[in-house]
Amino acid sequence: MRRRDRQITDPAAITDLLSRCKVCRIAVTDRQGPYIVPLNFGYQLSESGALTLYFHSAQTGRKLSALQACTGPVAFEMDCSHRLTAGPTACQYGYDYQSLLGTGQVRILKDPTEKAAALSLLMRAQTGRDFSFSESETRSVAVFSLTSTDYTAKQRGY
Repeated sequence: MRRRDRQITDPAAITDLLSRCKVCRIAVTDRQGPYIVPLNFGYQLSESGALTLYFHSAQTGRKLSALQACTGPVAFEMDCSHRLTAGPTACQYGYDYQSLLGTGQVRILKDPTEKAAALSLLMRAQTGRDFSFSESETRSVAVFSLTSTDYTAKQRGY
């Protein structure tokens, strides 16, 4: 990271950023070429700093096919707290933001209990509410995780 003065390293501040971001973009390459998809997500940040993001998807389609075929890391990015800052000239305008980006490994979840826990984290992150899921509900959707220890969080103006 070029601007180390903007880096966020405090786990509480990273958790705060994760709670405010509502969309994460995942980038993967498949047979058709580069592919990026925006997704709602849930998360867990471990004491060691490992970040696990949770997503859901239809059980068919390019996104899931690309992730199932992926053998290496995928890239991800999220941003929030956007605010334009004015200046007297065009070149003195700026943009405040917070972002988190990195790479990680995707894993398709198969176990209904694990899928239900991931969906609960996703709904908690998106709505602030707790939900439970039946086995039939977990069977009707694909759920995957992205685990990363290679990420950076950054902010400007906060």
